[in-house]
Amino acid sequence: MSLLCRFVHPSDGRRQLKQPRVYARSRGRISPVERRELPSITRAKPEPNEEETMDLEAFVKNKIKWLGHASFRIEGDKAVVYIDPWKLKKAVPADVVLITHSHYDHLSEPDVAKIRKPSTVIIGPADCKAGFGNVFKEITVGKTLTVGDITVEAVPAYNTDKDFHPQRNKWVGYIVTVDGVRIYHAGDTDVIPEMTGFKPDVALIPVGGTYTMTVVQAADAVSKLSAKVAVPMHCGDIVGSFDDRHTFSRQAKVPVVVLDPTE
Repeated sequence: MSLLCRFVHPSDGRRQLKQPRVYARSRGRISPVERRELPSITRAKPEPNEEETMDLEAFVKNKIKWLGHASFRIEGDKAVVYIDPWKLKKAVPADVVLITHSHYDHLSEPDVAKIRKPSTVIIGPADCKAGFGNVFKEITVGKTLTVGDITVEAVPAYNTDKDFHPQRNKWVGYIVTVDGVRIYHAGDTDVIPEMTGFKPDVALIPVGGTYTMTVVQAADAVSKLSAKVAVPMHCGDIVGSFDDRHTFSRQAKVPVVVLDPTE
């Protein structure tokens, strides 16, 4: 349907300008239609960023399982990915296992043995090979590996004001893409300059302090990361308390999903 407007001008200066009329052309006929009979209807719709955030929060709640401390299981549509499995209570077979560094609470061979199957691929820095044999794939900062539909990128992780995780050790965090979602696991790190280039969809971020970031530092980190959703970790065991998760949630300037430890 096309709309045509016709204006009738006065011919002698005494006649008033007629109201403009709107004509509707439909199937060869033209009929006048009053403007007021064509209301504009606007339906409220979530902003794209809000809608995307809701989708990511649902992804976190449904597919990312916090197993306590820095340990996670990501249950993708086609693969199960573990990061730093430790103190596992339930053995869901793994397709990919990612180890950030060689400290005992991140590299646990007994826990990996619980979830390992013949096809499992184990990825980590060189000093994390342990007794994993040929299934172990070494990764270094800046390197990307692909396992099936899973993409794994190693990024820097180190301390800046303490020496528990020195940069010289070349330990890592990960950006792992599962079902199209970029998930950043920070590993044991402080706020570092490299974070500004990561831009993950979801950031799994340590908040317990002592060996990693404090709550305040973690809130700063997720802003530098440009993370769309953040999940606090590395608290409630060894260092930090479970309350740190909620303190972080209040201080962070991005949406936060607080997970409870699960099996």
